[in-house]
Amino acid sequence: MEENNKPVVNLISRPENMLKTIYTAARTCYSADLPINIYNGADDEEKMLKLIDRVVGSGHYSVIEHIQVTFAISNVSRACTHQLVRHRHMSFSQKSQRYVKEKGQFDYLIPPTIERDPELKKKFVDFMEEISKKYCEFTEAGIPAEDARAVLPNACATSVVTSLNLRELIHIANLRLCSRAQYEIRMMVKAMCDELIKVEPWLKPYLVPKCERLGFCDEDKSCGRKPKLEL
Repeated sequence: MEENNKPVVNLISRPENMLKTIYTAARTCYSADLPINIYNGADDEEKMLKLIDRVVGSGHYSVIEHIQVTFAISNVSRACTHQLVRHRHMSFSQKSQRYVKEKGQFDYLIPPTIERDPELKKKFVDFMEEISKKYCEFTEAGIPAEDARAVLPNACATSVVTSLNLRELIHIANLRLCSRAQYEIRMMVKAMCDELIKVEPWLKPYLVPKCERLGFCDEDKSCGRKPKLEL
């Protein structure tokens, strides 16, 4: 994709003291002390990280569900968000094609495989222009935007605000950062992870393709990055 075809992702909300919160949740399960005392006394980052790594590494993911993060995402295609909304335990607020009427040429994303071929790219652009003309023809004739949008393509650019807990973000990263994931959602999820890692660098080992955490590939088809799991 060209520079202007890259997803724009911003982390707009996260809890304070994320590490302490997760540590408190994990430590409470194994302590007779009150949770608030555990929280107030948590000041050793190395100790907190060690416990979290042990608990999460053992598959006890409930302790990271207490963390909710929110991202503002734009310059992604409808095809990309159609994939994103398949994930569970997330909330979405997306630009509506029912209430937001396109005026003139709508914004769209060009897949990189088409972008690289000048002849195909021109055909793609020409087709987007033709669709835009038909859409405007319908709306100018009085057809409601909610019906005229039927002609709009998956390439349409959209914006979305999404919130999810940390467990689900790790799950999405493990799946969508895989080299076999579709290019656009891979770039979007990578940007989401990078935004959070900027402020919570301790999360970097978790926000990776699942083969990095497993040590092997369990997909039907492997890219060869890790050894294939043999059943």
